[in-house]
Amino acid sequence: LMYGFIPNKSDAWAYTREAIRAYLKRGVTADPGGGSLFDLAERNAPAPAVGEYLESARLLGRRTAELHRALSCDSDDPVFRPEPFSPFIQRGIYQSLRGLNQEVFGALARRLPLLPPERRIEAQEIAGMEERIHDEFVAMRTVGFRASQIRCHGDYHLGQVLWTGEDFFIIDFEGEPARSLTERRLKRSPFKDVAGMIRSFHYAAHSELGPNPDPVLENQAIGWYRTVSAAFLRSYLEHAEGAVFMPSERGQRALLLRIFLLEKAVYELGYELDNRPDWSHIPIRGIRSLIDEFKGDA
Repeated sequence: LMYGFIPNKSDAWAYTREAIRAYLKRGVTADPGGGSLFDLAERNAPAPAVGEYLESARLLGRRTAELHRALSCDSDDPVFRPEPFSPFIQRGIYQSLRGLNQEVFGALARRLPLLPPERRIEAQEIAGMEERIHDEFVAMRTVGFRASQIRCHGDYHLGQVLWTGEDFFIIDFEGEPARSLTERRLKRSPFKDVAGMIRSFHYAAHSELGPNPDPVLENQAIGWYRTVSAAFLRSYLEHAEGAVFMPSERGQRALLLRIFLLEKAVYELGYELDNRPDWSHIPIRGIRSLIDEFKGDA
């Protein structure tokens, strides 16, 4: 494929890590408060501790919504025509989620003895969460989502976005490399892309801490992640409001995000166990916090 060259300073991953390093050096702590990301997004509390990056997160939320609107606007082309959720489609998604959950937690059980001791303790804490996560995934089969699926980016994270110094450009629309071309072409809820970016914020924050962080630094990083993710989410919801892919009910939006955040974190755990066991603590901590964080959403 031939791509046009976009002048840029870096990708958004490098830009974001630079921002989180500067934030941690200042020794301040963003305190967005309790509740889920949806709660935080709705409160829209000021967060001066995060600095200029907060506006960048809002801009990225807007660009993400604009991407999804563009991908859903052609009703004449069957390849891009939005398709409503149906019981058949939802059963298929549920089966995929259940299979992923079983595969990754099976791998976790087999590899627990091989993990470094400090990783093993954290892994044991979530080893029994397979059924709890499955209970979350069951909603994909039982809830009648009133929204449409569209063609999405499919592999959306900070490394797939360029930062020019003033704006973001989204690149690399090939989809998840580990999936077949047929799977990559499937229409999905755009909350799958939203979840991918939020998980990328979580990775960026924790990648600056190392596996055994100082508790104060870890608390700072968590505050940054939750504040930035909420700003991104609020902006996305504002600019996607009324779109065919957006459920009108707040509860359904929160539920879709919860499902796809958990799916992404479970997928990441499987990837790290296979490729970078020393990084497995990041999705492990993500799974553990998500189970608590979205407990109140319905």
